Amino acid sequence: MTITVRQGTAADVEACGAIIYEAFKSIADQHNMVPDIPEPQVGSGLLSMLVSSPKAHLLVAEIDGRLVGSAGMDERSAIVGVGPVTVDPNEQNSGVGRELMNAVVARAQQTGAPGLRLMQDSYHTRSLVLYTKVGFIVREPVAVMQGEPVNVKIPGCTVRAGTDADVDACNVLCASTHGVHRGGEVQDAAGQGRLLVVERSGRITGYTTTVGFFGHSIGESNDDLKALIGGVKEYPGPGFHVPSQNTALLQWCLDNGLRMNKAMTLMTIGLYNEPKGSYMPSINY
Repeated sequence: MTITVRQGTAADVEACGAIIYEAFKSIADQHNMVPDIPEPQVGSGLLSMLVSSPKAHLLVAEIDGRLVGSAGMDERSAIVGVGPVTVDPNEQNSGVGRELMNAVVARAQQTGAPGLRLMQDSYHTRSLVLYTKVGFIVREPVAVMQGEPVNVKIPGCTVRAGTDADVDACNVLCASTHGVHRGGEVQDAAGQGRLLVVERSGRITGYTTTVGFFGHSIGESNDDLKALIGGVKEYPGPGFHVPSQNTALLQWCLDNGLRMNKAMTLMTIGLYNEPKGSYMPSINY
């Protein structure tokens, strides 16, 4: 049996989307959890965005010409976000996941990316082992929060729609928190009408690309993140990510009626700085 990994194309999207659905469902069912991908079309939609974007990359794995897995790479910013990474449930423990992740790391080295990051489902111990074996380091436990919109305002914080004119200020804020910015994602969010910013005394002190599964948020303090959480009408997807070690923010979410859907783990390779300030990662990082 020979496993080959190559760049994915639009022709791979439908088959790999079905694999993503089956893989997430199989693992979630084993642990009595709700899968993040509710139907094959959602998986295909994610992959369609990857193959159509010049700032993303899709790797697919084959055995004897048959698709058996895939791994996505979000390359919009200096730090590459990895995911989704899935293997056909019928090919688990055959080395497909290892070959995909080796290819992910190799591409990052070839492109000169200073680091890779991903979010791992804590209940899926095999993926934690796999990612550790290829060099990822555990950085932060994360709680995925969901529920009815909090609908609160934080005194002194004004939440408004962000524009292209706010991107530079958001990038400065992100760099001051993480040492690097995520300008590609922020620019996309501004262009798509998803960017929200927090102003205090006329100065941007927080932003989010979406308070939800696929968005990340940065704030000078927890009040900025609370203002963003309280200023939206929904939390798209399975929920938004709160670093579990930020006890004050996690307690505030719980006190406001939000529930924790599951735990995840932020893992990294390469450049990583301990965050200075408050933040909420996306499903990529």
